[in-house]
Amino acid sequence: MNSSKDIILDWRLHVSVLVVTVISELIGIIKLPIGIGAILLLPLLYAFVIGVLINPNVVRKAGAWLGQREVKAASPLIVIAIMPFIAKFGTIIGPSMQQIIDAGPALILQELGNLGTIVLAFPVAVLVLGMRREAIGASFSIAREPNIAIIAEKYGLKSAEGAGVMGVYVIGTLFGTFIFAILASLLATSGLFSIEALAMACGIGSGSMMAACSGALATAVPEMEETILALAGASNVLTYATGLYLCLFVALPLTEKLYELFGKKDLNAGENA
Repeated sequence: MNSSKDIILDWRLHVSVLVVTVISELIGIIKLPIGIGAILLLPLLYAFVIGVLINPNVVRKAGAWLGQREVKAASPLIVIAIMPFIAKFGTIIGPSMQQIIDAGPALILQELGNLGTIVLAFPVAVLVLGMRREAIGASFSIAREPNIAIIAEKYGLKSAEGAGVMGVYVIGTLFGTFIFAILASLLATSGLFSIEALAMACGIGSGSMMAACSGALATAVPEMEETILALAGASNVLTYATGLYLCLFVALPLTEKLYELFGKKDLNAGENA
């Protein structure tokens, strides 16, 4: 385990981040018109791609520059790096409180959207991919930290359900910000949804995904930047506050029931993967 001092003094990691940031900012924003809207390629996306390419776990030759020590040190820095962005939300939410209050019912009801993972993903996981109890952990939520805690407490992370939730967590961490940024820019320029609705949809309980989503929206509609950041920040906080209970008392029992209805009774709950 790397100590705080090791992380701070890890010059290869910091130089890599600086170079990736400079390259990404120099490329700038690229707009790709497609059909009903346009995809905005943001510096965040370039940084993601370059970061993958210099990861020794992905490109073996990158190990000549970055090793497992740097990879492990990078993980805790993600939270630190996103703190200034979260702090910015705090300064914006206050002055925009009236807008948030006006959107109150919509912010609360949008939590029902968290059940969409069950409706969309669970049938695919069970019927198409042939997953068993892994499907419960994988599809009852978006598999962020609070959701992992629920599965760990009820089944254990070495269970089939634990394997499912951790699998989605890893994929979400790797590709979630990329997908969110693309979707946000496409939908923002399509005119199919209001910008306020899209801003609220950014707050799903993931700081990095929210940052990518709201950043793409703010770039597409710069005149509404403060409104976008305020609604996204408030939505994210609300998701953390209520999403845990929704997953615990509604989503997880519902997924368990669906698993039984689909005729998947051959594995015991909490069976080791």
